[in-house]
This record gives sequence, structure tokens and C-alpha cells, in this order.
Amino acid sequence: MPDPTPQTPQRPAMDVLVVGAGPTGLTLACDLARRGVRTHVIEAGDRLLAGSRGKSLQSRTMEVFDDLGVVDALRASGSFFPPMQTWRDGERQGEWQLIEPDPRAPASRHPRPWLVPQWRTLDILRERLLDLGGTLECGARLTSLTQSGTQVAAEVTHSDGARHLVSARYLVGADGSRSTVRESLGIALKGEDGGLRSAVVADVRVRGLDRDHWHIWPDPAGELLLCPLPGTADFQLNAKITGEEFTATPETVRGLIAARTHLTSEAVTDVGWFSFYRPRTAMAERFRHGRVLLAGDAAHVHPPGGGQGLNIGVQDAYNLGWKLGQVVRCHAPDALLDSYEVERRAAAADTLNLSTRLYRAGRSTQDPYEQARYRGRVCHLLSVHYRDSELSADARESRAAAGVQAGDRVPDLPCVTTEGPCGNLFELLRGPDFTLLAVNCAPPAAPAGLRTHQVTGGPLAEELGTGLFLIRPDQHIGLAADTAEHLDRYLAQVGLGGGDM
Repeated sequence: MPDPTPQTPQRPAMDVLVVGAGPTGLTLACDLARRGVRTHVIEAGDRLLAGSRGKSLQSRTMEVFDDLGVVDALRASGSFFPPMQTWRDGERQGEWQLIEPDPRAPASRHPRPWLVPQWRTLDILRERLLDLGGTLECGARLTSLTQSGTQVAAEVTHSDGARHLVSARYLVGADGSRSTVRESLGIALKGEDGGLRSAVVADVRVRGLDRDHWHIWPDPAGELLLCPLPGTADFQLNAKITGEEFTATPETVRGLIAARTHLTSEAVTDVGWFSFYRPRTAMAERFRHGRVLLAGDAAHVHPPGGGQGLNIGVQDAYNLGWKLGQVVRCHAPDALLDSYEVERRAAAADTLNLSTRLYRAGRSTQDPYEQARYRGRVCHLLSVHYRDSELSADARESRAAAGVQAGDRVPDLPCVTTEGPCGNLFELLRGPDFTLLAVNCAPPAAPAGLRTHQVTGGPLAEELGTGLFLIRPDQHIGLAADTAEHLDRYLAQVGLGGGDM
């Protein structure tokens, strides 16, 4: 029998312990591991989620995954969203697009959302994490935590009942809306259900339905949708439920399809993963307590409207990852981590409002083109900015009010450097480092750990104008200045000041 008594930890066994192996936790772990940060992930379940749940990867998320080196695998495993097909009384009523691309959206090599079952996204991220040297342990549940001025001690209970203590310099709770980490810290999750209708989601196999469309059946009791999942024989079912009395089982899922579509229950040949949920909007009172931070659904809970929940969690991880990396590896001030909540709370609040609005609207067939245009304008997440952050400094003497500013995601445009023409900017930025762009001016001497490119032309130079632009590892502009006099002060904030590393 294993000894159930946890042992006292000595020095921190790792730099960062990530609790929760969902998209947020695995994205964060990959970002940390590629920076040389000793990272371990624990997951309470005996395996990663087996369902398709968050299947929509928005443009900004695809950019993150491109930087982390997994976009090719995701491309091979997914597809663009198929057109919507409306049904009434067993007859096709025409097709329409759920999302129309926004012609005025910021330039991106991933202008349209990508459809991938969440279980496949998790598999790809897990493989990448292990390739980078990170570690993952399923069947390991956090049961308590304490922290001191130098480390966090976490008690972990395994599926076989064994317990042990794990120590880390920092701990990140990415363990979902019922976060054990958040509850251990006594941080309240404040919000409301807002009268949002409950829903069931499931992965099913169905005979007699083409896989070239996302099928929708409007119904007074609630719309029902079946979306073909690429790389599988499955459809994802989504159906809103009237009332609260519903128990999700294979039988009730079959009955729901038979009641609201022209398909019979016998046409449903398999019901795999399924879940019943009551959506709500809520946000944690704070995202940080000492050496413990919250990310994704542990910090903010979204209804599934617009496919934003997974994506906003990935963006949390991308914002937090480089900051933890700078503190752990480059001795940046611990206060750098305070900027995580400042920047991501505002972004999460905007997304909560958007997701709630889109969930209430549903996938309307009344004016689908106008709704598709609206979704195209608001869902890509390319316009999220941190202009009000202390990490965004715009010291240029003159700048256009409508132009690119410090805090913005830098435009991913083609450019010409002293090395010659290159592709889009993000190809130069790929990797975990800061990058200084000297646009139509000479670059100053730079410390180790800071890449420098002299941009001499192309659409990027036209968009930015002359000056120095310090690009953060998450592709946002940290500093925009006419000269290098502000550079040293900014670099000290992020652990790059004081000469060679």
C-alpha cells in the first residue's frame, strides 16, 4: 500500500506547476517549456478531455499556435467551418455562412476561424509539451496548497490514493470554472447566469446526414445543431434546453435529436462524449495571490457564444507565459506579474459581454448575413490591445490618433530589412524573445536576449512610421519611441536591462 502521508518539500522541485491540462494549461506549459522554465502539469482526470467541446480556433489563437510550433499539425487536423444548412419539416431551406470575414480586420495569415475538435487540440499541445521537455501527469488532483515568500507547496492526490507534496516557485490554476486553486485561495467568482438557457453538447455519429454542412433545426423549444468534426466520423451536437430538468445520457441525446429533427433515434449510431451545462458569466475577484495565478476558466467563465472561451484562455496563457519566463529565467522584477491581471482582466470583461450577447442571439436564420458580418467583426480577437497597461509606453513626439500605438498587436505585414525582403513580420518574431524594430532609422546597441532588425521599407514600415518599436514576445508593442533614450528603462522592467545576460 502506498504511504498516504505527504512528505515535506525541500527546495522547489520545479519553476512552475500548472494545475489543469486543458487548452489554457497546456498552452502555458508549452510557452514556459520552450523558455527553459522547468514546468510540470497535473490533471485531475485520468486522461485529457475526450470531447470536442471548444472546437473553434479564432485568428489570434491560430497566431499563438503558429508561434508555439503547432499550427501545421492543427491545419492537418481541421478545416474551415462548413456553411450552415437550415432544415424545416425534413426539407432543406438553404445554406448560409455563420461568419463573414471582416475586410477591415487587422492583417493576419489566419484570417478565418479554424475547426478542430478540442480533444485533438489537446493531443497536439501535449505532444508539443513533451517534445519541449515539459512533463504532464494525469490522475493527479490538487487537494491543498500553501505558499511562502519563495515557493508554493501543493499537496497532490493520485487516483490510487497516494499523496505527495510538490514544490514550485510559482503555481498557475488553469483548472476550470470549478477551480480548486481558486477555492483554495478563497477568491470569489462573481457573476450571474443572466437568464441564459441551459444546453447539452455531445459527440454523435449519425446516418443519413451529409458532412458538407453545419446543420441547424430551428425549434421553439430551442435550436439544435449538428456540426461535422474534421478528421472523424462524428458530429458535435449543440442544443438549448427549456427548463432545468434534463439528464444527459446516450438515450436522452438520441431522444433530443429525434424530437427536434427529421432524424430517428435509430439514425444516431453512437453517442460518445456528452455534457449538460448551465452557462453563466462570472469573473474572479483577482487573478493573482502571491505566487499563485489564475488563467482561463479558473479566472473567468463564459457562455459558449461565439466560440470565445477556449480562445480567451489561450490568450491568457500567452500573456502570462513570457512574463513568468522573464521573472524565472531573466530575474525580471516580480512586479512584472502584476501586469498580467491588469491586461487580461479588461480583455476578459469584453469577451464576457460578447459571448453573452452571441449566446443569447444563437445562430439566427432570420437575418443570417447581417449576423455573419457581425460575428466576423468581433470574434477574431486580433484587435485586443493593452494601451492602458504600464507595460505600454508610447514616447513618440507625434503619432496619428487612429494609427498603431504602444499596447497594440503589431501588424503582421510584409517588410524589407537590411538583410533583404522577408515575408510577414510574424515570421521574424517567431520564438520566445523580445524584438526591437528600428524602422527607417539606425538600431541602437542592444543587450543579449534582444533581437534587432532594421526595417527599411515595405507595408510594415508604411504602417508604423519611423522610430523604434520594441515588440514583446506576445507580439504586442511594448515601447514606441523616436530615440533610444527610453529603451534602457523599459528593458529593466522586463529583465533585459543591465548589459549582457
